[in-house]
Amino acid sequence: MSTSPPVRTDLDEATLDRLLHRAVAEIIPEEQFVRMLKSGRQLRLKMGFDPTRPDLTLGHAVGLRKLRQLQALGHKVVLIVGDWTAQIGDPSGQSETRPLLTRAEVEENAATYLRQFFKVVDQALTEVRWQSEWLSDFGLGDVIRLASRFTVAQMLAREDFAKRYAAQRPIYLHEFLYPLIQAYDSVVVQADVEFGGTDQTFNLLMGRELQELVGQPPQAVVTVPLLVGTDGRLKMSKSAGNYIALEDPPEEMYGKVMSLPDTLILDYFRLVTDVPDGEIAAMGAAMEQGENPMAFKKRLAAEIVRQFHGPEAAAAAEAHFTRVFQERQVPEEMPEARLTGFRDGVREVNLPDLLTETGLTASRGEARRLIGQGGVEVDGERITSLEARVRDGSVIRAGKRRWLRVVDAGRP
Repeated sequence: MSTSPPVRTDLDEATLDRLLHRAVAEIIPEEQFVRMLKSGRQLRLKMGFDPTRPDLTLGHAVGLRKLRQLQALGHKVVLIVGDWTAQIGDPSGQSETRPLLTRAEVEENAATYLRQFFKVVDQALTEVRWQSEWLSDFGLGDVIRLASRFTVAQMLAREDFAKRYAAQRPIYLHEFLYPLIQAYDSVVVQADVEFGGTDQTFNLLMGRELQELVGQPPQAVVTVPLLVGTDGRLKMSKSAGNYIALEDPPEEMYGKVMSLPDTLILDYFRLVTDVPDGEIAAMGAAMEQGENPMAFKKRLAAEIVRQFHGPEAAAAAEAHFTRVFQERQVPEEMPEARLTGFRDGVREVNLPDLLTETGLTASRGEARRLIGQGGVEVDGERITSLEARVRDGSVIRAGKRRWLRVVDAGRP
């Protein structure tokens, strides 16, 4: 049976500064958090995820990596699986309400979430708690008593609610329950510190306030920056399509990192790698003086792939990228489409149909747009029409990283 390591309190200034400021947006209050770290007591570090979608992204890893750093000092993560709140409202702080999920959908997503959590955090120093442990029997009286501790004015202080109220867009009463329930989670698990993105600050502070109201020591709050996605503009998310999933295959993960705008290189190094600050500063200075960012971006891609797939996979992904994208060579392995109807070794294909049916594009509309933008090649030739002639063995390239080989299914 594994035992918890002793809590480390011998934190030098460099280590403490890294804990407090690298990949951290705000600590409320910082003085309390520092006192906790130096107390010698094992802290209960709460972080919650609502399993609304099956995949975690590199954006989630920002907070998870901070938890892992604190686990290395002997502290315990209390991971709240929001199997109850995932079914009731809008936890994301987005401006529109979210469709409710069924219990089966939540459980299926949660199973994949847990597998991915432990790619980053230490499972031996993690306590997994399901909200349904304490909320499945939560009655109307409990809800009313909890709601009586807060005012409508407090709820409208949340930025998302305030914007919707000012714009006369609907706010449903059940949406007010989410921050209350998240706060109640902190009381149940007796959290010392709660972690979340900057879009969760309001909810995290609600937990701190409720703990004080019921006589518990108030939790400190640590928020982490929101990672910008591969489009260079929006927060990384599945819905925006600008994400890098923790379970992306190595070559795809590497390629997505290489597609980042150069302006994000340093932020990604700071938020999702362990490269020392001094080296990151030196890279920034070099790029300001005109050095090509490509080498730095390749290092970033290798660092990220190594975290989730290991050094061998990182080396193979880099070799693949060099061969396919820098030297413009065709990858050694790719999916195949087995077709019939060849005459004299050739046949006509409808590209939008073929690309969609084989999964290279999500829809025929996307395929048509890609063709119109010059993003589809057949045997190295750019195709601008919806119909194309292919041969047995023809290679189709859609976008930068999607490949398909055509095979004559009638070939002996």
